[in-house]
Amino acid sequence: MRHILRQLDEKRRLARLGGGERRVAAQHAKGKLTARERLELLFDEGSFEEYDMFVEHRCQDFGMQEQTVPGDGVVTGWGTVNGRMAFAFSQDFTVFGGALSEAHAEKICKIMDQAMKVGAPVIGLNDSGGARIQEGVASLAGYAEVFQRNVLASGVVPQISVIMGPCAGGAVYSPAMTDFIFMVKDSSYMFVTGPDVVKTVTQESVTHEQLGGALTHTQKSSVADGAYENDVEALAELRRLFDYLPLSNREKPPHRPSDDDVARIEASLDTLVPVNPNRPYDIKELIEKVADDGDFFELQAAFARNIVIGFARIGGHPVGVVANQPMVLAGCLDIDSSRKAARFVRFCDCFNIPIVTFVDVPGFLPGTAQEYGGIIKHGAKLLFAYAEATVPKVTVITRKAYGGAYDVMSSKHLRGDVNYAWPTAEIAVMGPKGAVEIIFRGELGDAKRIEQRTQEYREKFANPFVAGHRGFVDDVILPRDTRRRIARALTMLRDKRLENPWKKHDNIPL
Repeated sequence: MRHILRQLDEKRRLARLGGGERRVAAQHAKGKLTARERLELLFDEGSFEEYDMFVEHRCQDFGMQEQTVPGDGVVTGWGTVNGRMAFAFSQDFTVFGGALSEAHAEKICKIMDQAMKVGAPVIGLNDSGGARIQEGVASLAGYAEVFQRNVLASGVVPQISVIMGPCAGGAVYSPAMTDFIFMVKDSSYMFVTGPDVVKTVTQESVTHEQLGGALTHTQKSSVADGAYENDVEALAELRRLFDYLPLSNREKPPHRPSDDDVARIEASLDTLVPVNPNRPYDIKELIEKVADDGDFFELQAAFARNIVIGFARIGGHPVGVVANQPMVLAGCLDIDSSRKAARFVRFCDCFNIPIVTFVDVPGFLPGTAQEYGGIIKHGAKLLFAYAEATVPKVTVITRKAYGGAYDVMSSKHLRGDVNYAWPTAEIAVMGPKGAVEIIFRGELGDAKRIEQRTQEYREKFANPFVAGHRGFVDDVILPRDTRRRIARALTMLRDKRLENPWKKHDNIPL
């Protein structure tokens, strides 16, 4: 018995040592934590239970039979994050560069299968050089097994990826299919082919950071949802995000009590929208003043800034927020903002998170670049997402709601449950000036007459009352009452039941 216990202690010691002290020191020298250190920060103290600590690879080629490390380059298991269960895997770059082997993949698949059975999120801490070359097709098969589980878990349990080192080739596709991706600045990158291959094939000279760094993927490609300064900040923000999410699609989002009165009046909102309809204002000010304690977790803040998405709480209950941002492109919808918001709306609908939409949209962005880029199909993604969503949907039109963009932004016609407008709302086919120039094109030479017609149009349509007369908005509310009215609407909708017609799955315009 003592012999077995000594053997157990030695195997545990070797597993915890990873690739050895020298490689651990090299990891720290890069400003990176080890796989186990990351899990200690992610999970509540003492809650993590490890699976498969003693698993080793089975490769007999290229001298690999002489190189075995318990755990085989990935630490897997489960624990609690702020008292709620989650499963996780953390790749260990100190062991074979975190490269994925057949055994490595089996460990990841095991915790994903278990998470699906019990209904708990899966968190992946990625730090890997890719497939283990010595294993050939077996490592590629391992990736495919992980991919299959990503697809099956999608919409069933939340999946979150944190890229904390290299992630290249086939390795990028597993994170790409998860719900959220965080990256660490200067130490993580994602790309399908590296700079050397790019140089060979296209003659482009590009660095790792330029090709697939955190700033590239948060500002240009939208692959990642957030970029953080170091491992510690990334994991702290991950814990914060986790608090907004249900454990599975069978549960409601977690309630967190707040001392912030849901009936709080915010008088400053009465003057948020400028008198001049062409002047911008910051929609984030509205979101933060409506949210509990002013706390708003924004996603993809650096990409498609003309629309804002993220999580907040109202009355202690999580909500997904989608809002046009007048500070950027006047809040117009374009290709990037439509894709960004559509995916977020679909996530909220998957996981029973109510959606609050703030609308100030003058239309879709015009131009050949948008048309050639497929704005018709990309804009339809957002329309499709809102139309299929069955979660509670509360919409507030603060100013402009013009044309097809009015329809798309969670209008009453797309089964919006409660639709409010501020007195400053303008709901029409287009702005007064453009409308008059079309309707009265024969009078364009008479500037005074055109100005008179513009004023007539503004008085007739550039207000919330025409839509109100038809029941397209449920009420015109005072801006100061916005938080209270949204909170009451969400309370009323808490037990909402709505089902779409049976189908195998839909066919969203991709």
